[in-house]
Amino acid sequence: MLALNRLDQHERTALIEQIAGTAALLDEVIDQIADRTDGVPLFIEELTKSVLESGVPAVGIPTTLHDSLMARLDRLSSVRRVAQIGAAIGRQFPYGLLQAVSRLDEDELRAALGRLVASELVFQRGTPPDAVYAFKHALVQDVAHDSLLRSARQQLHAQIAEALEAQSPSLIVSSPEIFAQHYAEAGLAEKAVAYWGKAGRESAARSAMAEAAAQFQKALDQLALLPHTPERQRQELELVSALGAVLNAVKGFAAPETGHAYGRARALWEQLGFPSEFLQAPYGLSAYHFSRGELDLALSLGQDLLRLSRPRGDSGGLILGHISSGLTLMFAGRFASSQSHLGKALALYDPISNHSLVDQVGFHPQVVSRGYLACVLFCLGFPHQALAQSNAAIAQARGLAHPRFLAGSLAIGVRLLSLVGDDAASEERADELVALAIEQGFPYWRSYGTIYRGWIKVRNGDVTEGISLLRIGSAAYRATGAEQWMAHNVALLSIASEIAGQFEEALTQVDEALQIVERTGERWFAAELNRRRGELLLRQGHTKVAEELYYKALNIAREQEAKLWELRAAVSLARLRRDQGQRAEAHTLLAPVYGWFTEGFGTQDLKDAEALLDELEGA
Repeated sequence: MLALNRLDQHERTALIEQIAGTAALLDEVIDQIADRTDGVPLFIEELTKSVLESGVPAVGIPTTLHDSLMARLDRLSSVRRVAQIGAAIGRQFPYGLLQAVSRLDEDELRAALGRLVASELVFQRGTPPDAVYAFKHALVQDVAHDSLLRSARQQLHAQIAEALEAQSPSLIVSSPEIFAQHYAEAGLAEKAVAYWGKAGRESAARSAMAEAAAQFQKALDQLALLPHTPERQRQELELVSALGAVLNAVKGFAAPETGHAYGRARALWEQLGFPSEFLQAPYGLSAYHFSRGELDLALSLGQDLLRLSRPRGDSGGLILGHISSGLTLMFAGRFASSQSHLGKALALYDPISNHSLVDQVGFHPQVVSRGYLACVLFCLGFPHQALAQSNAAIAQARGLAHPRFLAGSLAIGVRLLSLVGDDAASEERADELVALAIEQGFPYWRSYGTIYRGWIKVRNGDVTEGISLLRIGSAAYRATGAEQWMAHNVALLSIASEIAGQFEEALTQVDEALQIVERTGERWFAAELNRRRGELLLRQGHTKVAEELYYKALNIAREQEAKLWELRAAVSLARLRRDQGQRAEAHTLLAPVYGWFTEGFGTQDLKDAEALLDELEGA
């Protein structure tokens, strides 16, 4: 098999003459075929055969490939019906199924197939009754299929689906999309909905998310053809919720398509009286909003879910309500409240009674809760506990052997490791995340991993390449519609710019990150951003402004009970006081904060604080 581009004039003429063989074609006819086919090899072949079969004069040559193929089929009128049935079955069609649908006697069917094969419009593999036939080109199949009247086409597809159910019942399990396609073509929307839904669930189960999204959408398209009833509403809720879950992976949590799916699901959920078996509808909409940095909306939806679930004693609703609230509060910088909600979600989850929740929402509640709890614990000042929770989340995701769960846990894990300062482990996790995202087609997590690949390159001294990857990753991340974490992503780029000596650029980027905080309310990193801005301004000699920003960072951290951010702000302020000759005040600022920590002596933050205290006390 050769992949052919358009043929030049000499090649066109040579191909026409070879196909014609001993049949003499006028030069004028050869030139017309060469011109009209525009160098497309299949068109040249088919048009030449069409002219040879019909003996038409030059003026009668078909002007399009479709017309040429249609003319050839018309001249095979005695076997056209067999070609149409084969086309309805598919690009390939087995003899047994063709025989069952055509209802022709064996001699007649074999003779018809022989003529089709001789025409080279169809190829044969094997011998009847085990033969399989294939159209030479998809265009040939399309022409044969399109030549059917609508009513005849619908009837034929219904017959094919019924024959398949009788002959190959195993296909119902392994390939429900085949039945879905035939029932849709037959105009039997109810059956098409059932099979497209089954196909979507099968695809999602094997992590073929793009396929699943397309199949769920086809089910919804067919459902729209049915009368409006409560049962149809329930089916739509089931399908649109499932679509939202797979779109999380295919498009990203914050993509407009994801939001549209969950918005529709939430509306249907309310109309149907808040059924507990569709909790993914309210949770999904909440996740969509917090992914876009719309924290007030997200928190309101999470709290609504808790209020609704408490009087019903709905453990699934409570778990999702606590996760939704916990995640949103973490981004808002309300770490103690976030820890409480995430801890309750972990305590409530029962692997047996809440197992169906995993299938409903498309993620594992324990994996997600542990991953985000790790970030919360780090900010609160418990880095060792944070790493333990993150590692547990990743280990659990690996044990579940589910690509989406693993991608999510790796993404949160690599961010935590970057905060801790473990470059080697960060690089390993980022590489694994990108490889997994490419393999599974997860654009959101691929962009996430690319950002941290860039950051590690910066840390390892390859600043130019690192900045390039940070920019590429951030652009791809934003293209998914995501806004959460963006302030931190921009802060990483700011640090990289500073390392590259681009101080004005670094300051502009910190200001951009602070604007994101102001716009979205994502304050989990606000203390650090103010401290970073102070450090950059101090380098430019703006001591007073830097001091004000350090105090602002310190106050934000204390308000949030974020001991890690408080420690960093205290270290920066203590260094400033030391450089101003106020060593006693520097010690007084830093010692109580450092003394609070009972763990984490392996982290760079505590090493920096300890070294500074030793210097101050030694003096």
